[in-house]
Amino acid sequence: MKYYLIVGEASGDLHASHLMAALKEKDPGADFRFYGGDLMAAVGGYQVKHYRELAYMGFIPVLIHLRTIFANMKQCKKDILVWQPDVVILVDYPGFNLDIAKFIHANTQIPVYYYISPKIWAWKEYRIKNIKRDVNELFSILPFEVEFFAKHKYPIHYVGNPTVDEVVKFKEINRETFDSFVWSNGLSDQPIIALLAGSRKQEIKDNLPDMIRAASTFPEYQLVIAGAPGIMPDYYKQYIGDADVRIVFDQTYRLLSHSKAALVTSGTATLETALFQVPQVVCYHTPIGKVISFLRKRIIKVKYISLVNLIAGKEVVKELVADTMTIANMQKEMDLLLNNKAYRQNMLNAYDGMAGKLGPAGAPERAASKMIELLQYCNLIEKNQ
Repeated sequence: MKYYLIVGEASGDLHASHLMAALKEKDPGADFRFYGGDLMAAVGGYQVKHYRELAYMGFIPVLIHLRTIFANMKQCKKDILVWQPDVVILVDYPGFNLDIAKFIHANTQIPVYYYISPKIWAWKEYRIKNIKRDVNELFSILPFEVEFFAKHKYPIHYVGNPTVDEVVKFKEINRETFDSFVWSNGLSDQPIIALLAGSRKQEIKDNLPDMIRAASTFPEYQLVIAGAPGIMPDYYKQYIGDADVRIVFDQTYRLLSHSKAALVTSGTATLETALFQVPQVVCYHTPIGKVISFLRKRIIKVKYISLVNLIAGKEVVKELVADTMTIANMQKEMDLLLNNKAYRQNMLNAYDGMAGKLGPAGAPERAASKMIELLQYCNLIEKNQ
């Protein structure tokens, strides 16, 4: 069958590449055409555009590149019409992908599948109307989404979380010792506090300086930053200053597997940190913190911002967001994680409960199996009509 996939960022490229590999395993004749990245290209198929040509984050960058964004949308729609795939598979990236879904639904009979659903449970819940109208099947990687969409009378498929697969795979092949890790990266033999300050420049600018100040008050630990892909060392150095902090690039899982605790900016990193059993504090700075905290209570639809707490359905990790992200608050929480054994163990036990809700590895395989099953069923129905 012919599969047309659209992703708009690095995480989507990773997850889509695993889905493509699973589809290929179950459908040896699979033919892929996609807007994606290097990992998808490595699986095979034809890359129409790299996601770097689509990914504009933030109001100003989007505004500046609006003409390019509309041109990409127009080209994508035309390309789908010409190629006539058996299915269009959208991966996250709702600003672009929901517009594509609307077009495909209105102008073709091609089914639209959504893998890694838009996070409308957090905000923009009104998008449910468009999803119900334009998306034939939705494949979720977060267990609590099943109940959310059921509330809107829109059944979805929970297939497990691909981050579980990635962490399990890493643990299976990685048997590295702490000594080997620190030696290969020129680190000291002190225990490590990991700093995961986000993947975008603005996040790093906003979060890293205070993270460093807070963690530096624990001199018996060394501070190591997980360098984000595409961010140059010089960018980090302007925020590190004279602090004794090291950076490792493309080694986030290696770093987490050898860390005693972590300061983490909200996102998938919070889930990864939990799956590596590293106690953490979730930190997310925003400008005009008190105003944002006020608006958050009235606009954001969920109680928590970290995936760990959202999946667990309770506060497992402390979230210091907007006006609560202060150096004093971070220091207090880090002290508990590093020096209060009972507090630390309670968090680790709660991690186990959260992981149980996610279920076992195998998300891409389950998603691929269900997609093929649904497509074959639809084809059978069409033949019998």
